[in-house]
Amino acid sequence: MDFTYPKKEKLKSQKIIDSIFSEGKSVSKYPLRLVYTAISNSEEQLKFGVSVSKKHFKKAVDRNYFKRVLRECYRLNKHLIYDNLDKPYAIMFFYQTKDRLTYQEINEKTIQLFEKWIIAKKE
Repeated sequence: MDFTYPKKEKLKSQKIIDSIFSEGKSVSKYPLRLVYTAISNSEEQLKFGVSVSKKHFKKAVDRNYFKRVLRECYRLNKHLIYDNLDKPYAIMFFYQTKDRLTYQEINEKTIQLFEKWIIAKKE
């Protein structure tokens, strides 16, 4: 498994993003939330995007920092997801608190959230 986050894996399609929010399912592990939906017309197994609330972090510098941390946690732990994929998915990853957690804490929560998602997806 390569530990990259290539451009073709990034979620950029507005149609897919809209479908995630309209018909997607959600899994949470405080302070992270993962919203996902199966997609049909994709050559890539996984499309992934991150978001940090402007309500909680007014400064773009702070939002960008947490988005970088979320992408890095995904990049290093995406093997957990890829090993359990049966069809293509689009996933949005949210940081939903004012608390400024450390990278280690976020990484631990990311692993727990991915494991919880794997279980929820099978049900």
